[in-house]
Amino acid sequence: MSSYKKFTLGEQLTGEQQLFFNEHGFIHFKNFIKPETVDSIIKASQQVQQQWLNAGTTKVNGVPIKYGKDLDGSDIVQRFAFINQHHDLFSGLADDPRFGILLEMVGQGARLGTREKDGMVFNHYVNSSQSAFTKMGWHTDGLRDIFHGSRLNPMLNVGIHLNSLKAEHGGLRVLPGTHRQSLYQMLFRKRYFLDNEADKHEVAIIPEAGDLTIHDGRLWHRVAQSTVIGEESRRRVIYIPIIAGKFEPKHADSPTVFYQKFAGLVK
Repeated sequence: MSSYKKFTLGEQLTGEQQLFFNEHGFIHFKNFIKPETVDSIIKASQQVQQQWLNAGTTKVNGVPIKYGKDLDGSDIVQRFAFINQHHDLFSGLADDPRFGILLEMVGQGARLGTREKDGMVFNHYVNSSQSAFTKMGWHTDGLRDIFHGSRLNPMLNVGIHLNSLKAEHGGLRVLPGTHRQSLYQMLFRKRYFLDNEADKHEVAIIPEAGDLTIHDGRLWHRVAQSTVIGEESRRRVIYIPIIAGKFEPKHADSPTVFYQKFAGLVK
């Protein structure tokens, strides 16, 4: 599966779209948000970034914030957690009624996890000698439930892409169909975050700015490093979880989960 079909999100999911997702564990929708909305989101993230830099914020609701350096050596935030709680534009984005359509992919009890797990996450990658966030090794999102000591609940990760990419720009890589694997394969198919080599079965997600993707939390995926450097390598993406099961909101006094204490080891 070297390439895949892309869809448009309408007023409801089509049978074809649901079948595609069920088989492969991911789906790609074109033109979810407009170019002017993309620009506004990036400006809003820069405002939150400045607030956190000024305040010396290191964690939000127990989740460590990943800082790094921009191309000019200035400090930037490269991974924002719970950004929806720090700017009205992001909280408003989560209220988009089209997310109601996506909740149907999980079923009864599904909700956007804007107050749970890491909330709405904003990732900012740039490939330079000073960047602290250029790639991310193979992993599944479902592992977090295991670290929390809970059963593996249904989870989807919704990505809103803010840059138009080509394969050489890196970005999301998925192993189609691995959402149907056994628990043993989910735990041990690869070394979590340490393995980042290309897999012969992987598929590169190649979005344009404004596109939306969804992948199952059990699906093995990674973030490939850009093979270009400098401004051309810059890419930003928002992730919001769709979850079910017990409601477990986080707050300012929430503890840092064990694996997040080693976040600095993961680039």
